[in-house]
Amino acid sequence: MKLDHPTIRNVKAQPSQPEPAPISLKELRQLCLDCGADDAGVVLLDRPELDTERPYVLQALPSTQAVISIVIRMSPEAVRSTKRSLANQEFHSATQEVNHVARNISKALRERGIRSLPTAAGFPMEMTELPGRSWIVAHKVVAEAAGMGKMGIHRNVIHPIFGNFILLDSILIDTAPTEESQPIDYNPCLECKLCVAACPVGAIAPDGHFDSVACLNHNYREFFGGFIDWVDTVADSKNRREYQSKFEDTETASLWQSLSFGANYKSAYCVAACPAGEDVIGPFLRNKAKFIKDVLNPLQEKEEPIYVVPGSDADAYVQKRFPHKRVRHIGSGLRPKSLAKLLEIMPLGFQRGKARGLKLRIHFTFTGTEPAQMTFTIENQKLEIEHAHNGTPDLSVTADSRAWVDFVAKRRSLPNLLLTRSLRLRGNPKHLIAFGKCFPG
Repeated sequence: MKLDHPTIRNVKAQPSQPEPAPISLKELRQLCLDCGADDAGVVLLDRPELDTERPYVLQALPSTQAVISIVIRMSPEAVRSTKRSLANQEFHSATQEVNHVARNISKALRERGIRSLPTAAGFPMEMTELPGRSWIVAHKVVAEAAGMGKMGIHRNVIHPIFGNFILLDSILIDTAPTEESQPIDYNPCLECKLCVAACPVGAIAPDGHFDSVACLNHNYREFFGGFIDWVDTVADSKNRREYQSKFEDTETASLWQSLSFGANYKSAYCVAACPAGEDVIGPFLRNKAKFIKDVLNPLQEKEEPIYVVPGSDADAYVQKRFPHKRVRHIGSGLRPKSLAKLLEIMPLGFQRGKARGLKLRIHFTFTGTEPAQMTFTIENQKLEIEHAHNGTPDLSVTADSRAWVDFVAKRRSLPNLLLTRSLRLRGNPKHLIAFGKCFPG
């Protein structure tokens, strides 16, 4: 390195910069509001609530000491529209706004000598991590810790004033404020179950269970998994006629619009139907019957395609609950790349409806590149995964780890695994079939 480089000479000639002055929570929040945020809070990175986020935050900005959560309001009227173009325009506009606000906050902090890093407010973009964690920081976790609200049974953060008609972003900063925000001491969720009634795929159960894969397959179809499924269909189709037997023209046009203007949410009805929040709850309190008629019923009555994996709980739910909606059978498009990724997503894909009445324990012995011993137990519609052989199994399975992942991802067939001795069974093979039905797609 040339020590007499003009840049080095110029910097050395300048007076040394003082350390940035400490910033209070009040100052930091006001800075965020001045930059366009509708609300903001900050939480220190060493808080227990951020234990799951800390390693990923430090990968993004190693000097991070605290995380700011910012809130941007959305229009309830737009989100509640049955016209998806109107609802999605609001989502897209609000996403652009919150990213713009976060960038302005980062610029204002830089002027105070505070390094910061705004993270993407839109749908996760770290696609190399699929089908695992594809986001840098979980905005909802940060928002709860920073006092921006609590998650309702629909898994959306409900702001105490604005309700769930909000978008979130997180900004990493390398300076600890003199104070930090605290979580609110109540949950704004009314437990009215309107989100349960509105969800077209039954992803939200009355008892609080959440089928994240059903939500992902339908509402987020055009974000990544559905696009992969579409590409597979195009590649496998022999001609135009075969392709058109699998995709309607309207679906192809919708995918093209997503590619051109931004991916579209298929429903987000759980957000639309939620009446919680002081600025939102008025119509619901004044006349619940009218609220249900005006907001919930149009979403339920809308004739539209609903995307589900065949044989899933969502498949059965739509056909029973919404027979007027068109069931569209799809592949999930989520293909694990490793045994570790497969084990990570299996609890999310477990279909408790398919496990009704099933009591089963299977020992898996994986060999090859990812050796492991696992016990999978299904009982009382719950899945338990243990990283060891425990108890007496109904079936013992020995499989090459790479071959098993390829089988799950539909790159290899079951007969191929058996013929090549990549899979060996000890016990009744029907148990493996019953086990597989709990993970359709």
